[in-house]
Amino acid sequence: MTEKIKGRNSIPRYQQIAIEVATRIASGEYKVGDKIYARSSLASQYGVSAETARRAICVLSDLGIVSSEKGSGVTIKSRENAMNYIKQYEKRQTIDTIKEDILMSIKRQKSEMENLDNSLSELIAASEHFRSLNPFTPFQINITPKTKYINKNIAEIQFWQHTGATVIAIKRDGALLVSPGPYLQLLDGDVLYFVTQDDSPQRVKDFLHQ
Repeated sequence: MTEKIKGRNSIPRYQQIAIEVATRIASGEYKVGDKIYARSSLASQYGVSAETARRAICVLSDLGIVSSEKGSGVTIKSRENAMNYIKQYEKRQTIDTIKEDILMSIKRQKSEMENLDNSLSELIAASEHFRSLNPFTPFQINITPKTKYINKNIAEIQFWQHTGATVIAIKRDGALLVSPGPYLQLLDGDVLYFVTQDDSPQRVKDFLHQ
């Protein structure tokens, strides 16, 4: 029983001892009219100071559970009051447990938000790094016999002026021609790679395949 008391760290030691004594009274281990420990005996049993034992007895006395008279020791006065005290204690423990659960939940949420914030920061940093390495997303379009400007060069059709796009490569016969220049003709079977200012290939599609 003493070890059980020591485990209750949320309340002062003298109250822990008062709860222990009240529990024994409520369970019928101590009967009304019985005389129990004097202050010094209670202090010795629970390994506390005489002052701590005195305060425990005062709590029980104030609640009408025991009566304490100098020279007469401590006498059990009311089992009903002891049971009421235990009920109040259990309610308090329940409230304290709920409060602790809420605080722990808040702590977990705070930790999760910090982790989320760190993850978002890492994602943003990675995205910026990727953007710095590859600032443009190229589009591609196939040159077919239906292409309006087939067999004409890029400068001749004023490709940039009409589309706002820049040709960065042409794939022809399995070979990739990077930065082909303005005078390379568009031939059937070419794959045109280009970047745009508005991140949309639609103007190029409309221009070449009207």
